[in-house]
Amino acid sequence: MAETDGVDGWRVLDGGLSAWFDAPSLRVGAALAGRVVELVGERELPDFDLRDSGVRVRIGVPGSEPGQADVVLAGGISAAALELGMVADPAGLQVMRVAVWSGELPPVVSFWSSAFGYGSVGDERFGDPLRRDPAISFHRLEEPRPLRNRIHVDVSRPSDAVEAFRAAVGQEAFGPWGVALADPDGNEIDLVPGGELTDETKGTDEAATADWRVLFGAMTFYPTTSSAVAGRLAAAVAGLADEAGRSLLVDLRPDGVTIDSGKDQWENDVAGFVRLAARIQSAARELGLSAEPARLRFVQFGIDAVDVAAVKDFWTTVLGYREDPRGWDLYDPRRLNPTFIFQQMDAGESERRSQRNRTQLELLVPADLLESRLDTAVAAGGKILPAERPGTRAVADPEGNELIFLTS
Repeated sequence: MAETDGVDGWRVLDGGLSAWFDAPSLRVGAALAGRVVELVGERELPDFDLRDSGVRVRIGVPGSEPGQADVVLAGGISAAALELGMVADPAGLQVMRVAVWSGELPPVVSFWSSAFGYGSVGDERFGDPLRRDPAISFHRLEEPRPLRNRIHVDVSRPSDAVEAFRAAVGQEAFGPWGVALADPDGNEIDLVPGGELTDETKGTDEAATADWRVLFGAMTFYPTTSSAVAGRLAAAVAGLADEAGRSLLVDLRPDGVTIDSGKDQWENDVAGFVRLAARIQSAARELGLSAEPARLRFVQFGIDAVDVAAVKDFWTTVLGYREDPRGWDLYDPRRLNPTFIFQQMDAGESERRSQRNRTQLELLVPADLLESRLDTAVAAGGKILPAERPGTRAVADPEGNELIFLTS
């Protein structure tokens, strides 16, 4: 692997180089994106996630090792960021993934990869082609764990994708919301159909936001033909969002740009957000772009607990998350990793509480931060468990739900 000495703030994470740069606004982050477009030239644009508090940049393909050219590019990006007054802060770098254990791997792998609309990114690992949502790894379970998981996954996709998947698996959805489906091993997901973004006040023509979908957040995706076009769209979106006083998630990828309100963040002023969405759609079309909303999804994690407050406190501390003002969710303050929800569990379900989950959550952190993150987890009420896989460290929350730490 190439040496990263002299490239301050960057860390090797998930095989590639990652950095977070604090920024005061989307406009400043978009300015760095423009500089990166100039730096890469004919090279593929790195993953570039714009937030109103900063920017995450990831160089390289997940699962591969960074080379010297990656280190050189990282140095150039750091220099450009410094010129813009942006400082790198590696402390919050982390990536969440899902691990599914099963004694019936082939049909389980097929179920999950199809439900998410994921593609293969390695041996028994599947991921989001847009590299926004958490990858899934699959592992063989030698002894049955028959009871219902306490960790579950919610996925929202456009309604036609959900309908097609339900038809393919031949299941009737169940559960309190009528959206739950189960894989051949009994692992459940809530697969929620998304809808159109509309303004109930009728202040905006529906055609003006036809590119958008509501998947808990309001979002759209525009394929782009070049890094330069992606950079121009990002700059336009940042300017419109800052002007409107709105926080947006703007993710640049080599093949396109995703624009996302974040979960529920558009609901406090639907009419105002719809007006912004319409202006963004107009800006994209002026650049000759057409949306592909079929590629979008939203993912969040749920945990069943008896002592919800204690379990929520653990995950808040370990992940560095914040509680939503409404008290419903935990969210990543950088809006880079999935939201968490917590659901009340019956204290009488002692057997289910003692069973190790077949669905587990993984957290990739930089190698030099692993021990401090483990110390934080134990101080928050966690317990170190024997790892089920080489190269991992397992910590259980106060009720036994596991978080698996990895560094690569």
